[in-house]
Amino acid sequence: MNQQPQASTTLLPANTAQRRLVQVLFVGVFMAALDSAIVGPVLPALRAAFGIDNRSAGLLSTVFSLSSMCSTALMAYFSDRHGRRPVYLASVALFAIGSLCIALAPSFDLLLVSRAIQGVGAGGIAPVASAVIGDVFTAERRGRILGLIGATHGMAFVLGPPLATVITSTLGWRWLFLVNIPVALVVWVLGWRSLPGQRTDAAPGPIDIAGIAVTLLFLLCLVLGISRLPDSAIGVVLWPWFLAASGVLLAALVAIEKRQAHALIPIVLFANRQLTFTYLLTLGVGFSMGGIVFLTTIATLAYGVSVEHAGLALLPLVLCSMVGSMAAGRLLNRLGARTMVVFGFGLLTLGYLQSAVPQTGLSAFVVASVLVGIGLGVVVSGALRSIAIDEAPPALRGTAQGLINIFNAVGTLLAVTSISAIADFEGGGLTGFSHAYLAVGLSMLAMLYIAFGLKKKPAASVAGPGPSVGA
Repeated sequence: MNQQPQASTTLLPANTAQRRLVQVLFVGVFMAALDSAIVGPVLPALRAAFGIDNRSAGLLSTVFSLSSMCSTALMAYFSDRHGRRPVYLASVALFAIGSLCIALAPSFDLLLVSRAIQGVGAGGIAPVASAVIGDVFTAERRGRILGLIGATHGMAFVLGPPLATVITSTLGWRWLFLVNIPVALVVWVLGWRSLPGQRTDAAPGPIDIAGIAVTLLFLLCLVLGISRLPDSAIGVVLWPWFLAASGVLLAALVAIEKRQAHALIPIVLFANRQLTFTYLLTLGVGFSMGGIVFLTTIATLAYGVSVEHAGLALLPLVLCSMVGSMAAGRLLNRLGARTMVVFGFGLLTLGYLQSAVPQTGLSAFVVASVLVGIGLGVVVSGALRSIAIDEAPPALRGTAQGLINIFNAVGTLLAVTSISAIADFEGGGLTGFSHAYLAVGLSMLAMLYIAFGLKKKPAASVAGPGPSVGA
């Protein structure tokens, strides 16, 4: 691979402009995360409005996941080529357009198309925001800001369901998506003023058309293969072929990208041992996030929690995740990324292994949820993103952040599919879910082992956290 021009960076002083920048990034990421959290509560209203069944309603999540995953690679690539500001603002605009189209959709087919547009926008927001943080802020200050950004998902899952319930019951489900429009407009206007401008260095090379096409086909086959098109007769027959096709396309992608001077997925990133470990661990982070989905099922099967109140069983987990993320962000510079990742996966291992033993009672389940919540908050706090910022060349920083989102999403899909498959294989009862969560706990133990391969923080760089951003 030819050496790519280095992206220009701007290290700003701690002032009002910098705080405004953090606010713009935080609100944009939170807006996208909140939308994921409100879809579940609004599904009954969508089923009633469009007369669809549960399988069709599930397509809303599948379409969003697939479009956002494909968009992540493209948006990160173009942000490295053309600058962070235009790509971030384009992502926010697409998210707003998709939200408006959802609110106005007269049919379910158009609703799916609108959801795909929204997913394209959402896919570019988080990785470009992380790349901006790497470009603009000094290493001493990134941890706290990345921790704040990482906490957005916990905040979204705390605020999303009650907000969705209130708006749906008072104004109607369409207003859930209409409220994104003014928020996106504010982010767009403030972002135009505060985000770093376009690149000022050498013009980018030719677009990697072949890499883009093969990457999109690979992700499509991978998602369809992993998800197995549940409850679909044709999906039962085709899902092994999708997985086989994804393997062939992955091999083709590696061969193509090795010859590209300006590759969509630069293979050189995987030659870096620390980045390879980072992406494997990010896969584990996604797996741990997917593992949360069925914890409410254990609560209903083992402890008699009603279906209506099952979501409350995850409240300690979500709150601990949010607190853990912000606390880990503050400690990142002092303790180092390796220490934080090891600690996080250690807690996830203990928490998920405890979840696999429901006979210990509800109190033990709550303790396990707290361990999982803190552990998850720590590993999503920004430690892995910080490693990717430090290890990737500045000209590939957006791409490196985009790969984190892709590996995370694949890990989540793998977790949901594998847990449900193990549980269904044993009848779908408590025993099946116990064995499934034993597998999740062992996978977290494997991630813990990999985490010890990360670099230790040099003793000379151990210092207190940098000055507050004031965000």
